[in-house]
Amino acid sequence: MADNARNGKKSRLGYGSSYHKGRPGDLHRKEEIGAVLGGQVWLVKPDKKARLEHPCLWMQAGVVEFKSCNNFYDCVSCKYDRGMQAQVANGKQISWQEAMKRKPDLKRVCRHSLTHRIAARQCAYDYECATCEFDQFFEDVWNAKTHVSPQAMETVKGFDFPMDHYFHTGHAWARVESGGNIRIGLDDFSLKLLGKVDAFELPTMGKELESGQIGWGIRRKDKKAEVLSPIDGVILEVNANLRENARLANQEPYGGGWLFLVHTPDIKKGMNRLMTQSDGLEWINRELTTLESMIEDVAGPLAADGGLLQEDIYGNLPELGWQRLTKTFLKT
Repeated sequence: MADNARNGKKSRLGYGSSYHKGRPGDLHRKEEIGAVLGGQVWLVKPDKKARLEHPCLWMQAGVVEFKSCNNFYDCVSCKYDRGMQAQVANGKQISWQEAMKRKPDLKRVCRHSLTHRIAARQCAYDYECATCEFDQFFEDVWNAKTHVSPQAMETVKGFDFPMDHYFHTGHAWARVESGGNIRIGLDDFSLKLLGKVDAFELPTMGKELESGQIGWGIRRKDKKAEVLSPIDGVILEVNANLRENARLANQEPYGGGWLFLVHTPDIKKGMNRLMTQSDGLEWINRELTTLESMIEDVAGPLAADGGLLQEDIYGNLPELGWQRLTKTFLKT
């Protein structure tokens, strides 16, 4: 699965360009160049636009000519950052902080503005980020509690599937946030499958999750379902809003209905175990085929075409069996 997941990710192509897999309908996009090779649609983004996607601090400060961040703005664990800092220590390079200090006052903006994570904000601490109260607030509070809506969404037979998320076969999703933490939730398929959630049994902050092991549970009246964690890690933040309104997850599965934020020691290793983009779409289509077959078994050949695949599938067709559904799709 790791190899399949890697095949769907964006990759580099030459100087300052990126490419990724697409779909036939993407060939008409103006912001990217479409091509078909071996039956697969590929989309290429040229230099100037690629520069703006995930710019590295060292490039934005003007120390290097071009460098795109490939470590989710987690500078602490970034090999490139450590290499550059080693050159600074040896006197072969100036730091990005020193480069920013040499700029005119109005261009001395916060490092989070440089990396396009917040609007323009002046640095008031002379790039001593360790002593900056705003930097600590942004990383520990604001960034943890603020969710980001998906940028691209596919709809497969009434189910939403975001293209910038990673998926586990147990229908939990994971999204890497700026700074390297991972936000986790349940996908639209599982929430429409099991219907109106009455409560979540969520772990507390500080608890360790283990990939492929039961991480939390959901309840609907007297029914309970356990969910497998998509990654290893320690919980940093739990979505308190779900304790007051569990159905927020049904309403906004990829937005305000997120479950918790996790720190994992090896982001790339953890993400490589999951599915994304084309592999995820192939998987969700297989899951839908399985579900349609189950519906036909209990309600006849026309049932799957009668709107039951939109909302609250179990509530509309309890004959499917709660335990059968959770075992088949949540793998628990």
